[in-house]
Amino acid sequence: KRELCPPHDHKHVVGTSNYGGEKEVRIAIDAAMKAREKWSQMGWEHRASIFLKAADLLAGPFRARMNAATMIAQSKNVFQAEIDAACELIDFFKFNVQYMSQLYKEQPESSPGIWNRLEHRPLEGFVFALTPFNFTSICANLCAAPAMLGNVVVWKPAETQIYSAQVIMDLFKAAGLPDGVINMVTVSGKEISEVVFQDENFAGLHFTGSTNVFRTLWKGIGNNIEKYKSYPRIVGETGGKDFIVAHKSAVAAEVATAISRGAFEYQGQKCSAASRAYIPTNLWGDVKEQIIKDVNSFKMGSPSDTSNFINAIISEKAFDSIASYINYAKNSDEAEIIVGGNYDKSVGYFIQPTIIVTTNPQFKTMVEEVFGPVMTIYIYNAEKWEETLTLVDNTSEYALTGAILSVDRYAAEIACKMLENAAGNFYINDKPTGAVVSQQPFGGARGSGTNDKAGSILNLLRWVSPRTIKETFVPPTDYRYPFLGE
Repeated sequence: KRELCPPHDHKHVVGTSNYGGEKEVRIAIDAAMKAREKWSQMGWEHRASIFLKAADLLAGPFRARMNAATMIAQSKNVFQAEIDAACELIDFFKFNVQYMSQLYKEQPESSPGIWNRLEHRPLEGFVFALTPFNFTSICANLCAAPAMLGNVVVWKPAETQIYSAQVIMDLFKAAGLPDGVINMVTVSGKEISEVVFQDENFAGLHFTGSTNVFRTLWKGIGNNIEKYKSYPRIVGETGGKDFIVAHKSAVAAEVATAISRGAFEYQGQKCSAASRAYIPTNLWGDVKEQIIKDVNSFKMGSPSDTSNFINAIISEKAFDSIASYINYAKNSDEAEIIVGGNYDKSVGYFIQPTIIVTTNPQFKTMVEEVFGPVMTIYIYNAEKWEETLTLVDNTSEYALTGAILSVDRYAAEIACKMLENAAGNFYINDKPTGAVVSQQPFGGARGSGTNDKAGSILNLLRWVSPRTIKETFVPPTDYRYPFLGE
């Protein structure tokens, strides 16, 4: 057993979690495969009704409990918890049912005497869902999306998200999800991967997490590819080095607000959070004044105080990693910290939102994913818009989110074209965070994942294996075609 403590209060033990090993993973796989036949054959309307009920339960009796679990164990303020654990998850459930119904309605044309149809079968085996700490909604959706299509799931939540993960399982149970359809296992990532990737029934991976972990998992799957009944579906959303680029025509207050919200909401622990910005020389004075004022006005502390904009970093490991980047900037001749830079883990894992200004566009914190409340800014010549866009495109291995701010429409159009492959979610005159299910389907390419767009029908397509059926009503009785003659 392991004690669970909120990131913002080391002394507060909210409970304990049981950890298993290889034995428990095998039990989960066996339970999934045992449930598969009945679940996969259940009418899609009946599967859909379970998740629609889950949405209504979450909108009602489960709402406060799910939000509270997310606030306590993941250190989210009440607004961040509400838009994640309640609103976004409800949207995932409801819109995925809509997308599923659209998918099943899609049927091929039939010609006279022939009936063609398409069956959207679940994958032959089980799906492995490996989920992150930072969004309760993502964790539930990575399990629910494949399950909705008739798949069975083995789920490993992040150690730091187990508290709300249990509430998710309770929600599924209350909604009527049969035993064995989604099987949560608390175990180390290495242990579960070793068992899952050796199993012939492994049929798919649904992942959100770091790029390095995803690449390791992909290699593990590739090394065992001959063991599987089918080629596994691999769906992953991974890291980002998300950008904000301001044109010389942009409004300074809008740029500053995009940075303050886009970089520091939920302590920058969003895959989509802005962590590098490019500001033109003509705007820098006003933008600098505003962002320093913003950061100095942020209140930081426990989510129980609803006036706190900033809460704690998720874990000591994450805290130490972020602090190392801040220290690197402090000791560099190429960077200056203009606000923030302090951190303290005596009570909780608190890091003051930090803004670094660098003279080197390839500075370490401009290139590497920090995943914390650290924004690095490069000030560019206001007349070098296209050169700066090329720099933005070439600086990072990632391509998840990005935003440009420009009043000049010609400049905005140039940016859209030049940054075509730099972000899977691209924002004009906005911050690069806050994608809404059904409105901005989410995902990126390059080092940021497979871009299968959670919150759209595109993601659901990965969890079905279509079967085409052609039925001929009056089969021929002679092999000879008319052109053969007598």
